[in-house]
Amino acid sequence: MEFFCYHRDRHGSTALREAMVEEHWAYMDGFEKELIARGPVFDTDEDETLLGSVHIVDLPNAAAARAFAFEEPCYQSGAYRDVLIRRWHNLLGRSMWDFPGFRDGSTYFMVLGLGKGEPADLDLPPVQDDLVAYGPLYSDDDTTWVGTAALLRAPDRDTACAILTESHYAEVEVHPWTFGGRR
Repeated sequence: MEFFCYHRDRHGSTALREAMVEEHWAYMDGFEKELIARGPVFDTDEDETLLGSVHIVDLPNAAAARAFAFEEPCYQSGAYRDVLIRRWHNLLGRSMWDFPGFRDGSTYFMVLGLGKGEPADLDLPPVQDDLVAYGPLYSDDDTTWVGTAALLRAPDRDTACAILTESHYAEVEVHPWTFGGRR
């Protein structure tokens, strides 16, 4: 079962996050085989202020996903204000490490649409060359669509946002994102 975990930073916790980077990476190393994608999310294109971290992981069930998210060292230390955990369907069927442009220096974004009404964007877009990860989000029991999440290469925020049918979402977040893990 695949899960989308979005750890959102607590205001003013950047120094704590930076001090704990090795502990965070060591923890994530323990999930090397289960990770589909990971990486930090930033405030704006020009500002490298951390907003949080995305971790997409394949685990046996929702309880394992919660344990993964809440046992993470930065969460345990109080660096994160909250964590969004949702079932996710990996429509690309690959990990970020299989993306042909992996760490190519391009601009990347996380696009998170929180659903309302009828499900939308359940299928891959026609052009997939810039998609690192893409899939719909569901409730824990996998029966109710709650949104869509994507990690993608795009020249700007508006182009990234266009991956979703915006009118089908109560809210759409678009933030700069980069590939996570050890360099």
